[in-house]
This record gives sequence, structure tokens and C-alpha cells, in this order.
Amino acid sequence: MPYRVALLVSILFIIPVGYGVRFSQGWLPNSLHDALGSLAYEVFWILLVQLLYPKIPPLRIAIAVSLATCAIEVLQLWQPSWLQALRATLPGRLVLGNTFSWSDFPPYFIGSVMGWLWLEGLRRWQRMA
Repeated sequence: MPYRVALLVSILFIIPVGYGVRFSQGWLPNSLHDALGSLAYEVFWILLVQLLYPKIPPLRIAIAVSLATCAIEVLQLWQPSWLQALRATLPGRLVLGNTFSWSDFPPYFIGSVMGWLWLEGLRRWQRMA
């Protein structure tokens, strides 16, 4: 299977897993749902960037996505009306978030490491095939 197809399959796998974990109710504390959803969020963006730009090294992508998601988290402290209007939509809330929390940073870092390892695993698998 070509590398980009494997990336697409991975993305199609991680999206429902991420939504399922983040929005499911009852089986875990809400904070754990959020943390696991943040892991999937990071992995998704890393996979997507690699799909769009396959020549960029995985570590560089993981670092860039981690920095970008941390910047988006800090941006949640800024609440102009136009940005709040974007956050009020489902796509805006999913991408931009709506509430700043220091506890979101560790899952972002861990998710970036997981995404980097995922890409490295796909690359090794492709070389072996």
C-alpha cells in the first residue's frame, strides 16, 4: 500500500476514534475524555499535514503541529466577538476550542509524540513492504 494511502486510511481511522472518545458519555471522567480526544486531535493534524506535504520530515511536522495547537490554546484567552462567533460553530469549536486550560498542554505534547511515532511506523512499514 502506498504511503499516502496508508496516511489516508490512518486519518479515516483516527477521526471516528477521536470523536468517539471525546463525545462519548459515562464510561470515563470528562477530563479523561478531553485528554484522549486531544491525543487524537494531535495525531489527526500530524497525519493530515504529512498527507498534504509528504516530503516534510515527520519530526518537523510533529513539532510544528504541537506548537500550532499550543498557540491555538493560548489564543483561547483572546475573546473578540468575531472569534467568539467562529467558536460558536461546530467547526470553530473543534478547531479553535473555546476554553483555555493548562491541562490541555500535556495531551498535546503526548499526542504529538504519538503522531510522530505513527508516521515513523508507517514509513518503516512502507520500507519493509
